[in-house]
Amino acid sequence: MEEVLYRSESKRIRPFANRAKVRNRGCSRPLQRVVTDFGADVAFAQVGDKLVEHYGILLAPSTIRRVTEVHAQAIYATTPVEEAWPSEEGSETVVVEMDGGMVPTVEADAAQKDKRRGKKLLWKEAKLCLAHEAGSKTLSYGGTLQGDVVEAGKQLFGCARSAGFGKKSRVHALGDGADWIALQVEERFGSQGRYLVDFYHVCDYLSAAAAAIYPAAESAKAWFNQQKERLKTGNCAQVIESLRAHLEADEVADSETAVRSCHRYLSRRKDQLDYPSALVNNLPIGSGEIESAHRYIVQKRLKLPGSWWCAANAEHMLALRLNRANKQWDNYWNQARKAA
Repeated sequence: MEEVLYRSESKRIRPFANRAKVRNRGCSRPLQRVVTDFGADVAFAQVGDKLVEHYGILLAPSTIRRVTEVHAQAIYATTPVEEAWPSEEGSETVVVEMDGGMVPTVEADAAQKDKRRGKKLLWKEAKLCLAHEAGSKTLSYGGTLQGDVVEAGKQLFGCARSAGFGKKSRVHALGDGADWIALQVEERFGSQGRYLVDFYHVCDYLSAAAAAIYPAAESAKAWFNQQKERLKTGNCAQVIESLRAHLEADEVADSETAVRSCHRYLSRRKDQLDYPSALVNNLPIGSGEIESAHRYIVQKRLKLPGSWWCAANAEHMLALRLNRANKQWDNYWNQARKAA
């Protein structure tokens, strides 16, 4: 196990084993790496317990937070996003996925002298994306919390470049039907990109419509399965027509119109429902990968119970988590050592 330096670069601490705890007087770079490593995964208060358990070092939570956030900000500032159009042919097909998820943030009231008062609790959307060569399990990740949809599109393009997108590659894009995702796919990849609405998201609409049309569970299930099969075989028009026959009256509020909502959702996305082409080419029709990524990259650290973030700090911590997911951790610390 690597030795951890403390107090000065000439003093070393061996991994904790039956010895007294040491109060740290300063954080050397190796110790900063350990602190940031723990801080990337667990609440700052828990990092202190881990330092004592493994190294016998006592650090204040405020120091742990400061060290972690300093390096998170540095990673954010020094992580480039590839925007140049590729000159090489690249992989034949690159799969890209994007989805948004909410992160709790807090915003101070500038008019309040006491910064402990007047705070506003807000939810901000973390826009996360991933990409991989078709058939590959090696993923590239990107994301932004404070950035707009244009920045999210840049991240998506950068992910695709990292995954092998080239000037002759096809891009198979998946999302939950949000208009901004489809727009960014079109703007970033042009005719080389094809956007597909997540099949299981469509099924949620169909399931609600089935329950509204057929109160009997067996009848609803039979109709639902029939519409799924129609979508998979390219008969979207039949699904829309089947819904049309059961549309609610115009005076019924949209919040109570499962059939109308499903009909409108599919009618507006006819060109994003080409499931047969995806299936015949062994490409995914669901965006489960990006939904899972939200859980293990964003939610696992940024949605801990009771934790609220300053938006800028949350953006930096997201960059830190993405750095780890993209296996750039060693590169960052090697560059930091060279720059010291």
